[in-house]
Amino acid sequence: MKKIIEKHENLVCYLLIAIYVVVNSYCMQNFGLTDYRSAIINMVFSIVLVVLIISSKRVSYYGLTGVTNLKGYLYFIPLLLIVSVNLWNGFNTSNTSSEIVFHILTMLNVGFIEEIIFRGFLFKMMAKSNVKSAIIVSSITFGIGHIVNLLNGADFIPTLLQICYAMAIGYLFVTIFYKSKSLIPCIVAHCFINASSIFNVENKRSLYIVPIFLVVVPLAYAIYINKTMKE
Repeated sequence: MKKIIEKHENLVCYLLIAIYVVVNSYCMQNFGLTDYRSAIINMVFSIVLVVLIISSKRVSYYGLTGVTNLKGYLYFIPLLLIVSVNLWNGFNTSNTSSEIVFHILTMLNVGFIEEIIFRGFLFKMMAKSNVKSAIIVSSITFGIGHIVNLLNGADFIPTLLQICYAMAIGYLFVTIFYKSKSLIPCIVAHCFINASSIFNVENKRSLYIVPIFLVVVPLAYAIYINKTMKE
């Protein structure tokens, strides 16, 4: 398996992205995020990725290891601020217990899958040729990837804002991965943001404040990491 992935890394990466986009769109259009079928499908996808990584003996290569210098990354406090945004306006309690459980299960796996694919496979594949290009492409691809939400019925303006701050967060995540060699902080943060979205209480004031915050803080934190941390 290791030789196959090493030899056909580009093909494997693009294939995973294509499969994920199709699977994610199918789940959104047919089941939604609070259905047990979406949770099961995404759990299976996550398991397949884990098996693929372990069997290819690339656990550390794809960043599934811890961070050794927490102080250098300010103990990821800025990351904690970023992941808290869904709870700023209180807790939405309108969903049933089963909806909450299946939403959390689905979104935990979505966060894991996206980090492994976009930060793991895509970035590592492109970084072999040019690290700067890999960082930019990985960030932009991650942001633009959210355009599929339009096909799933999302409103245009919120989706456009989501694409913008997803690029900024994607840039921060790939910077953390590149500098620390660990994808764990990114996976944890991404999973929490996704899972906590079901508790988000929307209002007009936060429609623009949150996106601005999610652009400025990730970019500022990424700049800090780039200036202070060595590879």
